[in-house]
This record gives sequence, C-alpha cells and structure tokens, in this order.
Amino acid sequence: MIFIADYGAGNLHSVVKAFEYLGQKVVVSSDPARLSDYRKVILPGVGAFGHAINALNSTGFTDALLEYVDKGGQLLGICLGMQLLLTESEEMGNNRGLDIIPGKVRHFVSDTDKIPQIGWNSVDIIKESILFRGIPDHSFFYFVHSFYCEPDSSESVAATTWFAGKNFCSAIEKNGIFAVQFHPEKSSDAGLQVLRNFAGC
Repeated sequence: MIFIADYGAGNLHSVVKAFEYLGQKVVVSSDPARLSDYRKVILPGVGAFGHAINALNSTGFTDALLEYVDKGGQLLGICLGMQLLLTESEEMGNNRGLDIIPGKVRHFVSDTDKIPQIGWNSVDIIKESILFRGIPDHSFFYFVHSFYCEPDSSESVAATTWFAGKNFCSAIEKNGIFAVQFHPEKSSDAGLQVLRNFAGC
C-alpha cells in the first residue's frame, strides 16, 4: 500500500485516482506518525514553496520524512513535492527545504518563453531509471511550474527538459528517492507508467 502525504498543499484527488486506476491501494493521511508503516510514500505539491515547507514543518511531516528516508523508505516527490526535496528555494525569498537532495530551486528567467511553463513538454532520459522503464525517450509529460530544480550533483538527475533556454532537471532518482517536476497523474499513458514503475519497484 502507498502512503500519500496530506499536508495541505497537494493535488491529492488526481494522484489518488491515478493509482486507483492502476489497481494500487493507497491511503491519504495527515498523520506523519503513520509513515513508518509504509514502504512507499508520495509527496505531492501544488502552490508556493514557502507555504508548503511551513506546512510540512508545522504538521510534523518534515522530521517524519527525514527519518523515513534515513531508514531506506522509498519516496516519490511530484511537482512542488520534488522541489521540497532540495536544500533551498529562491521562491518567496530564500526558504530551507528538506535537503534530501543537495541543490537549489531557481526561478525561470526568459525573454522568449512564457513563464510559468504550462503544458506538454518532452522529457530526455539521461540515465537508466526505474521511473522510465517502458517509456520511450523524448516522451511528453504535462508541466505547470515557474521554478526548477538544480541539484548540486548530476548523479541524481534522471531526466532533463528544455525550457526557457536551458535543460533543467525534470526527474530525480537516487538511492530510493524519486521525483518528477511534471504531473504524472495528468500525463496520460506515459505518466501512468511512471506511477506504475514507482509502485512496482
């Protein structure tokens, strides 16, 4: 069974429906004490980084997630949930993240592309990844974001996407920690395959 963290900043309904469509049992809970009972955890996220990290801190999810990861639990961050895994973010001033993946969340700057990025974009798989098994390289996924992740090390980068004049990190995979900047629950068959791969790994 998969635990979906409800800390007040996630698009839970779509994520739950996607897993249920795949035949996966999920539990949505606002109780961080229950994390240790599950082998897989989803950290969704919609909104601003500062509000989200404050919500994680105030609900006790920050400490619970760090302990869960330290004990080898598997975690998938989605959209803002991916950004929260990094060390800090430029959004709403400098805000400290979970620091599970060393790096910084930066704001897109572009004279040619409209920000935020809203819509479908291709994903370039740059290393063998559990998340992208059975998914062709350059497949399209659905994005909604104004900020992007910049990990300190390329070792954790599983895929990149071109937008606003740069190849930004659009997926992370390292030691059982997974994250995607796009919304797999809104990305048709390819997105469902990402969720299926995480559930089955």
